[in-house]
Amino acid sequence: MHLLTLNEVADLLRKSPAQIRWMVHNGTAPRSAKIGGRRMWRETDVLAWVNVQFEESGQ
Repeated sequence: MHLLTLNEVADLLRKSPAQIRWMVHNGTAPRSAKIGGRRMWRETDVLAWVNVQFEESGQ
């Protein structure tokens, strides 16, 4: 399992860290958890979230 930091997720999704924080606040970000006081994402969850975004776009 590969864990990603806020900055790594932001880079992967081509968003700023502030945009990712806002998505977390709104409940629209990929699934994450606080581990040792830091918010972390599993790479597999982020990639699954991206796939769902494409499936829901209907394009």
